[in-house]
Amino acid sequence: MKIVLATGNKGKLREFKNMCEGEVIAFSEILGEMEIVEDADTFKGNALIKARTIYEKLQDENAIVVSDDSGISVPLLGGAPGIYSARYAGEGATDKENLYKLVDAVKAKGVEKTPAYYTASIAIVSQYGEYTVHGWMHGDVLATTRGEKGFGYDPMFVPYGYEETLGELDDEVKKEISHRAKALALAKPIIKMLQRR
Repeated sequence: MKIVLATGNKGKLREFKNMCEGEVIAFSEILGEMEIVEDADTFKGNALIKARTIYEKLQDENAIVVSDDSGISVPLLGGAPGIYSARYAGEGATDKENLYKLVDAVKAKGVEKTPAYYTASIAIVSQYGEYTVHGWMHGDVLATTRGEKGFGYDPMFVPYGYEETLGELDDEVKKEISHRAKALALAKPIIKMLQRR
């Protein structure tokens, strides 16, 4: 059974391919580019919307569709940007625009750093049903950016237990501690079970 990833995000695709065994294909390689409206009010809801939509469009009962919805939440900002992380600076905003809007929002509170956490919800849809898992990574966001690695809000996030931002840490370290890695560790046994059926 082939694993089809319901994301067009190149950063996420790279992370998933690094973490998954076997063939992982982006849905766009099969279906072309398409816009999926993510209008749920939770990460889990949005992940399920993406996975269900792609699974239905594929019309391939041997496909396992995996999607994730993830983002960063800052309690000082009432949990923002949360599920709006990908469009915090507006529809079609770039990673950099979103990043600097959050940096400015933290600065406006008059702090140099404040607690924050990343959430990743992974949804798996196949002919055998639907599954969801979650992973979290806690740390602080800074009122500045450091490092060029990673994507999204990585240059302003320092995971607990580390001095460097995710923009400075090596990919090998991130693979161990990231919210997506934790969620994927829970998703892997489900995917393997589905592949064996």
